[in-house]
Amino acid sequence: MDLSKVLRYALDREHEGLAFFAGHAQKARHASVAAVFERLAAEEQAHIRYVEKLLAGSGSPVGATAPEPMLQARDKSFFSERAANEMIEQTTAEAMVPDLPVLRMAFLIERDLAEFYASMASKAEGEARQALQRLAAWEREHERLFQALHDRVFAEYSGMAWGG
Repeated sequence: MDLSKVLRYALDREHEGLAFFAGHAQKARHASVAAVFERLAAEEQAHIRYVEKLLAGSGSPVGATAPEPMLQARDKSFFSERAANEMIEQTTAEAMVPDLPVLRMAFLIERDLAEFYASMASKAEGEARQALQRLAAWEREHERLFQALHDRVFAEYSGMAWGG
């Protein structure tokens, strides 16, 4: 496995994720959805910096490039189940319905990237494996967030009388 190629591919995907989240933060019809996308855009930017540091060190041991303190201090994203629940409780599902397809798309993006990182980690060794597993874990947390948000909004929407 050519780690530098894997990391360049990952960097491209992280940039795409950043563009997606930043763009949809501005387009979201509901303030809470916009806030989630803004926070995810900030996290994607941190992932980009982390992958760039890994890429800069890919000619030498990956551990030579330590992750950013913010990312190293926690393997969880800013989000938790509690934060997702509070966001939904502070909103009305009706207002979020137009953002439902975007939440689904965000889930799929995060799932695909988590699967990529996990697949590459299974082929890597040592510190490269650990770095890729860390990236997979971060993306899995984002995946779980968007799955939960989508499923809750969809469940409320599907129980509404037609026309809201």
